[in-house]
Amino acid sequence: MTDFDVAIVGAGAVGASCAYALAPTHRVLLLETETQPGYHTTGRSAALFEEAYGPRVIRQITCASRPFFEAPPPGFTEHPLLAPRGALFIAAAGKDASVEKGLAEALPGTVVEIDRREALSLCPPLDPTWLARALYDAAAMDMDVHAIHRGYLKGFKAAGGTLACDAELEHLDRSAGMWTLRTKAGTFRAKQIVNAAGAWADRVGALAGARPIGIVPKRRTAFVFEVPVAMATLAGWPMACEIDETFYFKPEAGLMLASPADETPSEPCDAQPEEIDIAECAERVEAATTLKIERIRRKWAGLRCFVADKCPVLGPDDRVEGMHWAAAPGGYGIMTSPAVGRIVAGFVRGTGLPEDIAAMGVRPAELSPARLHA
Repeated sequence: MTDFDVAIVGAGAVGASCAYALAPTHRVLLLETETQPGYHTTGRSAALFEEAYGPRVIRQITCASRPFFEAPPPGFTEHPLLAPRGALFIAAAGKDASVEKGLAEALPGTVVEIDRREALSLCPPLDPTWLARALYDAAAMDMDVHAIHRGYLKGFKAAGGTLACDAELEHLDRSAGMWTLRTKAGTFRAKQIVNAAGAWADRVGALAGARPIGIVPKRRTAFVFEVPVAMATLAGWPMACEIDETFYFKPEAGLMLASPADETPSEPCDAQPEEIDIAECAERVEAATTLKIERIRRKWAGLRCFVADKCPVLGPDDRVEGMHWAAAPGGYGIMTSPAVGRIVAGFVRGTGLPEDIAAMGVRPAELSPARLHA
């Protein structure tokens, strides 16, 4: 039986970022149920880095992640992790309240209102008879999700970390300050565990004797379709997101990616797209643009995991010694992963929140699972 300082359950972007942050100072085991890391949500992301997206604490953690993405450590990647995209928040007539809310909630220096002419110039397929108002975030970027995830895993292994795939966790037990983890790949021991199990986080928590945090996996559907536009022109369009997030679309390798931005509660599973969701999205996109969705090239779905307040659960369990949560990232797991890894590593080491993240106004109490049991 092999002993470790920390065992992390779940090798998606969140678990991998925690492993990457901890491996230089700890003996780390990273467990993955599937045959390869990142099979579920990490591999099915829309891949946009957007500081104006999500609750306040998410936006702060996203801002704290930008420096890592813009200048990753030497050897992390051979290619840039971010590429210019921009995000255009579009509104039809009658959506003034939503536009004003978006402006009021935006962090300073992120989102500005632009006139209709500029919005139509940025995104030519928008229908001028549909568009009433638009907000724009020029700093939104495409993320290279594969390079980010691969960089975490590569750095984790280079620092001496151990990755075990096809290692579904079957039993947890704690005795004399050590966890025993029985998995399908063997039995391991660790002083501390990090629960980064995504949609299965409450199930892993139950094995450890923790109270549930009320995690709800929600299906998000996406598809790519052909458009009759030259790739050079298409590539420069921003992501366009309806102001109340009833749909979004953006260029994707010479095609167009679209989503109904659905949040359908689901059991933890290998999520699959529903035809009704694709049809509704196509109808909304066609109503707001001059695009015609006639040939869909590919379709998929993933699970985005939330708790009641839609903020992540990061840090030590309030009752179970030696267990930490890295759960409920919502749809923000990849873009917040550099800061999330550092946050969780700080709790595991006992040093608390990194100073730069605390300086942004993030407080441990608004990340703790204890807030959900108050």
